[in-house]
Amino acid sequence: MMNRIKILVIFLLPGLLAFGQAKKDAEQILKEVTEKTKSYTSLKIEFTYNMDNPEANIHESESGTLLVKGDKYRLNIAGQVVISDGVTIWTYIKDANEVQVNTVEEDEEIITPTKLLSSYYENYKSKLIREENKGGRILQVIELKPNVEKSYSKVELTIDKELLRITRIAVQDKNGNTFSYIVNDFKTNVPLKDTDFAFDAKEFPGVDVIDMR
Repeated sequence: MMNRIKILVIFLLPGLLAFGQAKKDAEQILKEVTEKTKSYTSLKIEFTYNMDNPEANIHESESGTLLVKGDKYRLNIAGQVVISDGVTIWTYIKDANEVQVNTVEEDEEIITPTKLLSSYYENYKSKLIREENKGGRILQVIELKPNVEKSYSKVELTIDKELLRITRIAVQDKNGNTFSYIVNDFKTNVPLKDTDFAFDAKEFPGVDVIDMR
């Protein structure tokens, strides 16, 4: 589950769309969505996560919520809470009543908007693979492929052409698994406090703190 959560954070943070120069059409779309998303002071996203592996007959589904403000985020999904203030990451596991503490710099799987904005040209290629009409909305599907070795082989972003907003993310790993994230609700400029992005042990009585820094 942790790898799936890390992938989700990578592709839902506001800087996620600053990718690629492989094709002008895709690049322009990504640039416009990036600028639109960065104009928001904060985000609250409710989503559905699905994991599918047809060969193994596996289908899992969970609901989650993500709060974002700059490089800060708070993710709730499947009995876990992942909180980052941009420097420190706290990962709380409900079943074990424990929290693991890491720094952002030490965790290579977590990519913040700042990192993306400074490295996207050399790390990813993008391609507009199709446009489709769904319920009267024009959706653009863009494929992203990393230039360097990752735990995933490709990502498909589905973008609402008019709203310049992500509606679906599908991450395909090298074991035949597809992790998809469907955005159900997307609120912008919601009031958030700095305390929303810091772990408070008082909220989790008896929590076991494992500091891995």
